[in-house]
Amino acid sequence: MSPEMSPAALAALHARAIAVPRPWTAAEFADLLGARGVFLIADPAGRGFALGRVAGPEAELLTLVVAPEARRQGIARDLLGRFAAAARAQSATAGFLEVAASNGAARALYAAAGWRETGRRRGYYATPAGAAEDAVVMAHDPL
Repeated sequence: MSPEMSPAALAALHARAIAVPRPWTAAEFADLLGARGVFLIADPAGRGFALGRVAGPEAELLTLVVAPEARRQGIARDLLGRFAAAARAQSATAGFLEVAASNGAARALYAAAGWRETGRRRGYYATPAGAAEDAVVMAHDPL
């Protein structure tokens, strides 16, 4: 892994870009990157990344992050496409993710890429103020 995409760099970018759920720590990224089936898709310029996991025929998009100043440039769409391709290369045939119900931009991105809402997890995320927010579950089958 390049220094730009070290667990510390991933955590720093995640903290700049994510409010709900809470940003992940460098230790959490290090643990995830060492777990079976987990893979990282990074923007070559370090402006964003997608972290996924494949287990059997399913792939889970764990997080997709783009630096705030680099949004609306197609980076997230590219990362999402590369996530799906990498998952298929590992024999995944379906994908799923969870996204904060309030994250309309991400939900629109996923829907435009063929993901569909399949459920809701009530009170799944904690906001920085300590409130609970629902997660929308989305799936892409076939991936």
